[in-house]
Amino acid sequence: MAIHDQYLGFLDSKLLWKNDTLFELPQFDLKKTEYNPSLPINVAIHDNEVLGKRIEYFYEYYINSCTDYSVVVKNLQIFKDKITIGELDFIVENIKQNQLLHIELIYKFYIYIPKKGDNELERWIGPNKKDNLLEKVAKLKNKQLPLLYRPETIEKLKELGISAENISQKVSFFAQLFVPLSYQNNIIPKINNDCISGFWIHKSEFILDEYDQYQYFIPQKKDWITAPRHHRIWHSYQEILEQLEIHLIKKKSPLVWIKHNEDSFTKCFIVCW
Repeated sequence: MAIHDQYLGFLDSKLLWKNDTLFELPQFDLKKTEYNPSLPINVAIHDNEVLGKRIEYFYEYYINSCTDYSVVVKNLQIFKDKITIGELDFIVENIKQNQLLHIELIYKFYIYIPKKGDNELERWIGPNKKDNLLEKVAKLKNKQLPLLYRPETIEKLKELGISAENISQKVSFFAQLFVPLSYQNNIIPKINNDCISGFWIHKSEFILDEYDQYQYFIPQKKDWITAPRHHRIWHSYQEILEQLEIHLIKKKSPLVWIKHNEDSFTKCFIVCW
């Protein structure tokens, strides 16, 4: 799928929370300007590049296309005794204010399990149950953001002519969220509900007559941020069942795009557990 379509998907992405009160982590909310979809995107990305790296390229490209900001450093690796102890995602300059920002970039896909735990925020987990929101936030607070103030980082920045004392810290935490089918019209507390992108079900729920009338596609993970409307090749219900089984046998929860008609599309995770 075209990089251009992936970039449009990135531009349509939403931050997981709208203010700084959640997790006490200030978001870098760079208001996205209108982008003409007919314009080409000048970003060179290898075809085998994973989704996380693609998003970093898109983020860098977008910031550098803004008049008020520019990327000073990207993916700055920090070493101790020749061993990597961490990496700073971005050092960005606010040109108008002559200010530097350390920004950690996160883009996650989470599903909501209503009965999991007592804490509302515990209920957001990865579709394969291998990660969750609270673990990621703890890593940000305890490892990724404090890295800026490690002696090794301060020394590395000094070599680049940058003083860590003059850097403010923010995160850009994007997410696409998927709720149970019965929760599609519910308001979920605490998070930005604009991030809700679709629903999730088990395979047993997908074997229903109502699904037989639609068309389907299982995108590669690098295309997960792309809007389904840009896709042109679709499969029947029976064809997608065969493809689905391959993913589930591997204990992978695939993202499935559902085409209802030429103007209506849905995203759905079919979980492997």
